[in-house]
Amino acid sequence: MSTFYWLPAEYNVKSFNKHAALDLIRFSATGLSRSELADKMGLTRAAVSLIVNDLLENKIVLEAESRSAPSGRPPVVLEINPDRGLVGAIDMGATHMSIALADFTARILKEIEVPFDIKAGPDACLDQANQSLLHLLELKGLAITDLSAVGIGVPGPVITEAGMVVAPPIMPGWDHYPIRTALEKMWECPVTLNNDAELGALGEWAYGAGRGEKNIAYIKVGSGIGAGLILNQQIYGGTTGAAGEIGHLTIEENGPLCSCGNRGCLEAFAGGHAIAKQGQALVKSGKRTILSELPVEKITAHEVAEAARRGDIHAQEILRRAGTFIGIAIAGLINLFNPSIVIIGGGVAQAGDLLTASIRQAVRERAMRASEQSVRITTGMLGRRSLLIGATVQAINVAIHSAAEQKNSTPKGISLDVDQSVEASQ
Repeated sequence: MSTFYWLPAEYNVKSFNKHAALDLIRFSATGLSRSELADKMGLTRAAVSLIVNDLLENKIVLEAESRSAPSGRPPVVLEINPDRGLVGAIDMGATHMSIALADFTARILKEIEVPFDIKAGPDACLDQANQSLLHLLELKGLAITDLSAVGIGVPGPVITEAGMVVAPPIMPGWDHYPIRTALEKMWECPVTLNNDAELGALGEWAYGAGRGEKNIAYIKVGSGIGAGLILNQQIYGGTTGAAGEIGHLTIEENGPLCSCGNRGCLEAFAGGHAIAKQGQALVKSGKRTILSELPVEKITAHEVAEAARRGDIHAQEILRRAGTFIGIAIAGLINLFNPSIVIIGGGVAQAGDLLTASIRQAVRERAMRASEQSVRITTGMLGRRSLLIGATVQAINVAIHSAAEQKNSTPKGISLDVDQSVEASQ
């Protein structure tokens, strides 16, 4: 059972059971009947009925006919009411920012992506996030007051309780900046803040390749490399939010300089920036490559992956070596963590088997047999959306559990058409 939400210590057992039931309903793929909910919680039907009636009265859940019944009269199941509220989600990457609106079932209603530079610093970046969110709301005829909460993802170690990042390698000027406080003051609604790889793990756990798993490692391979860890269905951030910084494991003692100031980090060999540099060096070497069709300064990891897909053996070798280095690091993670699934995500992961085949090979060769035989290595089902869906889930965590405590509350009743181009892969 997932308990991603936070509850004050003074809440009683009845209140705790209500929130536990709400999460069980939320993360069920097909909805839950009252009897199934009673079995999962170890409660009597009468006790569950009291909880369910409260949630129905508050219009947080609905009763509907099951869509997965094999035959006969479909049973009545409990589902989240999608029109109960609206949340925002923002994924701040190194070079892009994605912004979305979603209902309480995490269905994305509208989404945009804009160029972004995390190195511009917190003031400029948060102002851009604000303007982009307001623009997205305006496109749907809404205002910031229509949002129940907003979830934010950033590419750095996050101290969740404080709502800030600490010593982020690729976020100059952001160290201990009060991100959550600044945004809550700006938007006047609850804001959640998480590391981007953690949100990728959460998104894939809730609605993607990791659904139903208890122990997950999500490896985000983008401009940098990070890992989001879920242990026993709980996000694990470590003491200061720095858990999962797999990109800064030392691969070679005297290797290339990394953005963190160290040398020989995995990220300096296999991150998106490193792959781009290797592609640029390939062109400068004079070797025959498809990449020579482009100006050197325009070569990114995406162009290297595209050249590899077109049969460029030198570009393929760059991705193969990157995958091998990533696989070496993942093998160590598997030996320590023993997850049931490792999910490869992020922009560079879109290269597919060109990258993942060498990752799997390195893991087979280097992970302990007991751990390697019990783990699946796969790409994310949600693609680049994993992080955005994770941010959505976190925003809903705050909004929906807060709504559950509001007696006789009146739902905002927001119902929006879903853009056909952005329907969530759930």
